[in-house]
Amino acid sequence: MLMSQLYSPTLRETPSEAEIISHKLMLRAGLMRRSAAGMYAFLPLGLRVIRKVEQIIREEMNAIEGQEVLLPIVQPAELWEESGRWGDYGDEMFRLKDRQGRQFCLGPTHEEIITALVRSEVRSYRQLPLRLYQIQNKYRDEMRPRFGLMRGREFIMKDMYSFDRDDEALDQSYWAAYHAYERIFQRCGVEAHPVEADSGAIGGDVTHEFMVLADSGEDLVLFCPSCGYAANAERAEGVPPAKVGGAPAMKALTKVHTPQASTIEQISAFLGVNPEDCIKTLLYLADGKPVAALIRGDHNLNEIKLRKTLECETLELADDDTILATTGAPVGFAGPVGLSIPLYADYAIQNMADAVVGANEGDHHLIHANLDRDFAVTLFADLRETEPGDPCPRCVGTLEGARGIEVGQVFKLGTKYSRAMGATFLDESGAEKPVIMGCYGIGVGRTVAAVIEKNHDQDGIIWPLAIAPYQVIIVPVSMKDEAQAQAARKLYQELKAAGVEVVLDDRDERPGVKFKDADLIGFPLRVTIGSRSLEQGEMEIVLRRTKEKRNVPISQVLPDIETILKDGESSWV
Repeated sequence: MLMSQLYSPTLRETPSEAEIISHKLMLRAGLMRRSAAGMYAFLPLGLRVIRKVEQIIREEMNAIEGQEVLLPIVQPAELWEESGRWGDYGDEMFRLKDRQGRQFCLGPTHEEIITALVRSEVRSYRQLPLRLYQIQNKYRDEMRPRFGLMRGREFIMKDMYSFDRDDEALDQSYWAAYHAYERIFQRCGVEAHPVEADSGAIGGDVTHEFMVLADSGEDLVLFCPSCGYAANAERAEGVPPAKVGGAPAMKALTKVHTPQASTIEQISAFLGVNPEDCIKTLLYLADGKPVAALIRGDHNLNEIKLRKTLECETLELADDDTILATTGAPVGFAGPVGLSIPLYADYAIQNMADAVVGANEGDHHLIHANLDRDFAVTLFADLRETEPGDPCPRCVGTLEGARGIEVGQVFKLGTKYSRAMGATFLDESGAEKPVIMGCYGIGVGRTVAAVIEKNHDQDGIIWPLAIAPYQVIIVPVSMKDEAQAQAARKLYQELKAAGVEVVLDDRDERPGVKFKDADLIGFPLRVTIGSRSLEQGEMEIVLRRTKEKRNVPISQVLPDIETILKDGESSWV
């Protein structure tokens, strides 16, 4: 490709919309352009990278017996109503009607439609296992699309669905995909750490996310350097504290006036106590019924853990009217003493004595509240957000924290969709059973962005060889110099003939402009051709990653480039 013909409009200044490195560099390097909030058009260089990542994914999915399909983006509401998710998915779903008034959605995910497809064809255990995947656009109406390809409203995803006869077979599909993901991200040139995670709206009991650790990551990853345990903050387990014995004599429960002190910070300051001496009482509606969650004042409640503990379908914070009707007090003054609704408490509450709690009366709190004497808990559970510095749930180590970018996730769905939608098969004995499902997703664009987050410098992108838009750029210092131009064109043709993906910068620009564009776009190898080096029978090869430069005899340029592309940059020693 000639640079003069390549549609790659680079930018010297960073657009104001860009916040993180990958977003800035993808715009500046001419890989993409914004069309609307959370929606981007890929330009030729960007699309070449996307297609290379997709090809790596295809190769690894095919290697585990995945079969590629292409499912409709527009999905009928009836399928989502069968699974029960039409009303539950929320405002993120793009919904539309056709001219007959029938309801559809733009697919945010494809569990329903793939399940409907398989149930119409699969009848016998002999047709299982089945692993079907696609690479296609997804649509989610994010409230705050941001960070370029990290959180968009239109994005490219690879999603595979496995259909198996039993849990043992599902386990084989799950770990086959898990290990394929490890290979995919390694081949893309980025280290992705598998961590335990929550399944969210997709459902299922077992799931891992693949996280690329980066300061720009939206998710907090907790990990133990001692044993290797890792989980995202939503899923990370807390360790019940050891019970404290021999508690001192309890003081009398006392009501105190706390005017306009409704938050833990305000109450702690007003009463001169530490936040860990207070109990937060949070009211929720679980499947429409009020419950209370008790958490230590210096901790945060993990709603995902609470939902799992309650085994409820819906969970939402109680509104002001419900709080007033249940406690007799406005927001900020609820407490466990005297409440007639179920009380679910975090393990840390077990060791608290003489705690400060709301009095269920406006502008009042109780001091010296004690478990069992003053209130009874329905169930203790791990309800709080686990934090860096907490003990590891697997060993005696201490958890550390890092930000992570989620690039992929694998789920064991079980029978969540097959039972709801009637996807069954006949086993050897003729008994009808639901198929056992798994789901496996990779964000293609997000993977590209994560690669850039981990591979860049102050000058631009540093592409791994496997997914670089082009592997080599030839930069003659001056195309007006006929000797340079002729040598550049000759090398260009030789590299193309050898199957090397190469760009010739034939523009009539200053050398500095060409070098800056080459570094910004991130071509892994640059061949510089100048008049002095030609006189000596040499050309300069520059490695983008290390910026190592070497003058090489002209006859050796092609063999050196082929060696580097075959064995990696580190082979060029």
